Amino acid sequence: MGAPPAPGPGTAGPRRPPQRVLSGVVLDASPHLLVLHTADGERRLAMTGETSVRHGGLSGGLAALTAGCSVVVRQAPQGPAAERLWVEPARIAGTILACGRGTVEVEMGPHRGRATVVVPPAARGPVQVRHPRLEPGFLFDAICVRTPDGPRAVRPGTPQPAHRAGRPAAASRSAPAAELVQGTVTWFGDCVSAPGRGAAYPAVDPEGDAGGCAAAPRGCVPLPYLSLGSEIGVHNECGGHEGTVPVTECGCAAARWCDRCVECGTSPRGRLAELTPEAFVALGGDLEKGCFNAVLRPGAPAPPAGPARRRGWAW
Repeated sequence: MGAPPAPGPGTAGPRRPPQRVLSGVVLDASPHLLVLHTADGERRLAMTGETSVRHGGLSGGLAALTAGCSVVVRQAPQGPAAERLWVEPARIAGTILACGRGTVEVEMGPHRGRATVVVPPAARGPVQVRHPRLEPGFLFDAICVRTPDGPRAVRPGTPQPAHRAGRPAAASRSAPAAELVQGTVTWFGDCVSAPGRGAAYPAVDPEGDAGGCAAAPRGCVPLPYLSLGSEIGVHNECGGHEGTVPVTECGCAAARWCDRCVECGTSPRGRLAELTPEAFVALGGDLEKGCFNAVLRPGAPAPPAGPARRRGWAW
C-alpha cells in the first residue's frame, strides 16, 4: 500500500497514514508473545493487557489463537506490540443459489466461485432481519469466521437490497465519472483467498487485457474504467487514514450493491471498492463493522491539475 499523495491547499480534517498491519498464520501464542508466519517470514509481536482478540465478532481471548489459524493484526502505533487481532475473519457476499436448513449457498462471482455459509441459530435472527429474502436470486452478504466445515456467519454485512441480483441500480448514463467520489468501502474474502493488500474495483475495463468482466453490471456510482494493476486512492472519512491500493481484482460483485455505510454519518449509495482484509484494517476499518465511509480517487497517485476538494479533504 503506497503513501498518500501530498496534501493540497485547503486540506482540513484528519489526514493519517495507513496503520501498521500484519496478516499471517499463528505459530505460537502466549500471554506475552505472538509468533506469526507471514509472507515476509517469521514475525514476533508483544501481547499486552491492552491487546484485543476478536473471534467471530466477539472477544475471543488467548484460547482463540491456536497454532495454524489465520489472523489479521493491527499493531500498536509504535513498538512491536499487537493492538487488535482478528482470528479467521471471512466475508461471503454474492447471489443466493440455494438455502437449506441453516445453510446458504452463494455464487460470489466469476473470480471467487461458490461458497456454502453455515448460519448458526445465534446468527439467524440478525441475518434474517437484514436479509429477509433468503431465496435464490437475491443478494447475500455476511461477515463470517473460517472453520474446518466452511465459513460460519456471525452477522449480516449490510442490509439486503429489495431487488433481485440481476437488477442492480445502475448509474445515470449522463452522470460523468468524477475525480473524487464518495461512497462506501467494504472488504472481501479472507487472509487465504485475499492475502496482502489489494482492491476489487467495480469498473475494471472489460476490453483487451485490462482484466475486467464482460458481464459485469453497471454500478450505481459512475466510475472511470481502470485496468488491473492500476492504483486507487482511498480516504477513510471516519478516521482519516488514507493511502493508495493496487487494483488486484475485478469487483463485478461489488457493482451489484447500492448500499450505504453509516459508520460516521451516512455515505452516498454505492460500493467504491472492496479491499482485502489487510488493506481494510490498514486504512482504519474494523472487520466486524464491515465498511467505512470513504472518498476514492481512481487512478491515484498522480495528483489532479489543481486542488480538488470534497467535504474538507483534498489530494
